[in-house]
Amino acid sequence: MNAFAKLGMALATVCLASTASAETKWVMASGYPEDSFFTQTIRQFIEDVETATDGEVQIDLRANGELIKLDAIRRAVQSGQVQLGEIRFGVYGNENPMYTLDSVPNVANDYDEARLLMEAQKPWFDKTFADAGMRILSYMPWPGQGFYTSFEVTDGSEFKDVKLRIYSPATQRMGELLGFQATILPFAEVPQAFSTGLIEALFTSAQTGVDIQAWDYASHFTYTGSMHNKNAIIINERALSRLDPKMQEAVIAAGEKATETAWKLSQEAGEARLKELQENGMTTSDASPELQAELAEIGEQMTAEWKESASPEEVEVLDSYLTSRE
Repeated sequence: MNAFAKLGMALATVCLASTASAETKWVMASGYPEDSFFTQTIRQFIEDVETATDGEVQIDLRANGELIKLDAIRRAVQSGQVQLGEIRFGVYGNENPMYTLDSVPNVANDYDEARLLMEAQKPWFDKTFADAGMRILSYMPWPGQGFYTSFEVTDGSEFKDVKLRIYSPATQRMGELLGFQATILPFAEVPQAFSTGLIEALFTSAQTGVDIQAWDYASHFTYTGSMHNKNAIIINERALSRLDPKMQEAVIAAGEKATETAWKLSQEAGEARLKELQENGMTTSDASPELQAELAEIGEQMTAEWKESASPEEVEVLDSYLTSRE
């Protein structure tokens, strides 16, 4: 082999090594199954990032709580244990009322109102997460909520002393005002809680009902549509800052696109999952006018309570949203 051939091989080896070392491999944790529209949104987000960066940024998604439980994901991203994660804002309601504003009944009753609320809350969330060394890349709405029970629901009087699983302080308060014995439990613990008698009913979306095969535990789904909670894709800011500026822009752009994807898939999932509940033998219905009136009254009480617990800055976010809704 002549000197030029040896030089060519050496340069090729250096180039290959440089390419390999240039690759960034991230791990992302999520708490929901592969067939969830949240995970579908994240898969599309990952594909968009990897395409936009020509494969130089690769993301290994660990879904369904495989790596880290949902409640612990934010801390794992903040500490750098993983670079990205999916969180549910309502999990952190004990820290600040802003996390559960979208869990107050009748604050955001449809996707248009949920969108306006998201826009009003974004500056607060963005600053809060930035101060903690993280960035929110995408906001993802849940479909409207409803009650899973083993009995028909008429005016809500049937709820008295029924053991209800909810997912945030705000939904716990709503449950208590409706007469339930309300308990906060992580998503992953719901099937076992039903099996052991710890809970007898759920308040959540049709999506979650399908995820846990709620027809194994309940016979009725009563849809209220009274709230559209949010999840988010978050990233460790240090990890993001290590990319060159163009790649950072690509990741941020993919996150913005994921918000639009999630909004679309959420609406589609709400309708599709409702049909799945029916196909698996559940009786589904809209809440009666009497139950909706009670929820509206509870919503007014909880909104007043929310304002009392919030700072002037946080109340301003709510007022800004209410003005935009008019």
